[in-house]
Amino acid sequence: MTQLCRYIDASTDVPAGDIGVGGREIGFMYGQYKRLANKHGTGVLTGKSFLFGGIHLRPEATGYGAVYMAQHAIEDKLKESLEGKRCAVSGSGNVAQYASQMLMTLGAKVVSVSDSNGVLVFEDGMSLDDWNAVIDAKQVKRARLSSLGNNISGKYIAGQSPWTLPDLKFDFAFPCATQNEIDKDGASLLLEKGVMGVFEGANLPTSAEGQQVLRSNPRVLYIPGKAANAGGVGTSGLEMSQNASRTQWKKEKVDAMLKEMMADIYKQMVDAAGKEGTLEEGCNRAGFLKVAHALKELGWVY
Repeated sequence: MTQLCRYIDASTDVPAGDIGVGGREIGFMYGQYKRLANKHGTGVLTGKSFLFGGIHLRPEATGYGAVYMAQHAIEDKLKESLEGKRCAVSGSGNVAQYASQMLMTLGAKVVSVSDSNGVLVFEDGMSLDDWNAVIDAKQVKRARLSSLGNNISGKYIAGQSPWTLPDLKFDFAFPCATQNEIDKDGASLLLEKGVMGVFEGANLPTSAEGQQVLRSNPRVLYIPGKAANAGGVGTSGLEMSQNASRTQWKKEKVDAMLKEMMADIYKQMVDAAGKEGTLEEGCNRAGFLKVAHALKELGWVY
């Protein structure tokens, strides 16, 4: 931050957390920024603690938003709900933790979480006690999932992920770990299992080859991360707005704005896809057109 502070500003470039950078690290960086800049409450970093300019639900927003997006797609395209559905989640960081929490809140069965060393499988669905144990391991003890042992109902399988286990049955996939985690073979296995939807909580978790496999079966709902995980960066924008107005919003208001945001993104996808396009195509078209129109109106292209 001693050097980075020269290049960031609320109107220039605003970093946020990601893999390996959570609230603790953002707090330390913001503390150094405050020492150097002698400023408080600015939107120069997002994901800050609520004690110094953060916003409610920022840690939860990406995971919650991915589930809200999936909920819209499942209700609209499949005429079903998440209740009772088996959902595989990868990862065990913020996105996976809170996607799992919201899935359980909506009545779904979370059958997996994972880290880089292996996967926890919950055949009967993760319980609230299981979820609390994962939170304690990851947020408090900063431990691996393998350390949970008999403290949970799930079974730990080393060296595997939810996308490599042939016997793990589920209806919907929520890749929330890292880039390229679902490769060609993993995507093929999803189709063999009859998975009905893939909703990306992570950034680019499906490789280019895996995406081609998913596209080969338009029956499968596939929403890329640029839309499915937009709740995180969207809530970072809300945090910046909150900082600019020198106020703090209640949790219920932030959640309502997050839901509205994901509903609006879903509508943009559907509108851009038209009657014949897939949700992925609608997502790509809507994003491209927004950037293209902005470039034209700024006079940067003709």
